[in-house]
Amino acid sequence: MQKVYYLSSCDTCKRVMDEIKIPSSFIKQDIKVQGITEEELDELFNLTDSYEELFSRRAKLYQERNLKEENLLEEDYKGLILEHYTFLKRPVIVNNDEIFIGSSPKTVAAAKKSIHNN
Repeated sequence: MQKVYYLSSCDTCKRVMDEIKIPSSFIKQDIKVQGITEEELDELFNLTDSYEELFSRRAKLYQERNLKEENLLEEDYKGLILEHYTFLKRPVIVNNDEIFIGSSPKTVAAAKKSIHNN
């Protein structure tokens, strides 16, 4: 599978996708328009073994609900991501059996190398 989960209104997602030069062969899923399904989330989990790794602590709702004070478990992270798209750390880039989560320079460089050096 070659897929990108992103938010079209997110400048960081756009910058990362432009920088990596995501090939047209990749499926691009705007998570605000077409939310992530439990099946899709489970596929991402199978590549990471962690819903927490897919979870964004930068989400406004994370602050508003004071979730930092909660002792969240893996199932909690999964439920929150399925409940609201902003809880998914983005972009999430899947290149076959590799997954790249977020926008750190190290992650972007690794994704770029994986996609363009095969």
